[in-house]
Amino acid sequence: MENYTYNSFILQLEGLNVSNESIYPVFLFFLFSYLFILVANVGIAVLVFTDKNLHQPMYLLFCNLPFNDILGNSIMVPRLLIDILRPPSERLISYYECVVQAFTTHMFGTTSHTVLMIMAFDRYVAICHPLRYAAIMTNKMVIKLTVSAWGVAFVLVGILLGLTIRLNRCRTKIMNPYCDNASLFKLSCESVFVNNVYGLTFTVVLLSASIGSIVLTYTQITIVCLTSKNKSLNSKALKTCSTHLMVYLIMMFSGMIIIILHRFPQYSDYRKLSAILFVLVPGSLNPIIYGVQSKEIRKFLFEMFCTKKCLASCKK
Repeated sequence: MENYTYNSFILQLEGLNVSNESIYPVFLFFLFSYLFILVANVGIAVLVFTDKNLHQPMYLLFCNLPFNDILGNSIMVPRLLIDILRPPSERLISYYECVVQAFTTHMFGTTSHTVLMIMAFDRYVAICHPLRYAAIMTNKMVIKLTVSAWGVAFVLVGILLGLTIRLNRCRTKIMNPYCDNASLFKLSCESVFVNNVYGLTFTVVLLSASIGSIVLTYTQITIVCLTSKNKSLNSKALKTCSTHLMVYLIMMFSGMIIIILHRFPQYSDYRKLSAILFVLVPGSLNPIIYGVQSKEIRKFLFEMFCTKKCLASCKK
């Protein structure tokens, strides 16, 4: 018979099942991945805000992604690194810290969709209505889109977690390497029907809006490119849209792996690892993809390193 502990404020994380031989390689992999994410995303964000040539709506909207990647990884990876080095019995977390971690984790996933949606709108206006682009995508519009992306995510996730924290808890073990909404409401012995209904509705609405907006905008962009004989416009569309689409597909692919593995309980360890990679992979690849594809960013980096080399050679 299961022992129940009601409304305990100390919870236990199951964590990753890592063999003794793999502890340090796994620890170093996550550590260096996290450090790379911090350096790359902070670097890209600082670059955009300091270089006036990059003060364009496309890059200002993109800056939401580095901030979101830093936030999502910083709330999860440091705690994960500590738990890897601890024995399972010592992987304890307070209930309030767990709620904050769950809220931030879901904010990361939801904001990834909403930010890419407003970036799709920016590309649509730039390519389908180039003459009106400056009039539509003003600084005020960029601020409105950014606030909307984060505000919608905040409200949706706030309701999601609000429905969970109202429940009484009778269990203390989180069957995951980190806290999320599902892990939290599974601690309850009460009915979680409302949580399941809202969670399903939340997922369907978010994915429908996300996929729908991408399909709609890219359909319009494709039609314009096929009917236009402007090679310069088509080349610009191909470069900027391929970057945005690549980032979107990476995020969707990382998320779909988790959903698929949920259907196979025997692969729970792989599901846990994929849940961690869902945060690590986009955070690592997003700055690389935009840094390589963006002519302005490449030019800035080239000039910066060229100047340093010239100064070094002059000193010699």
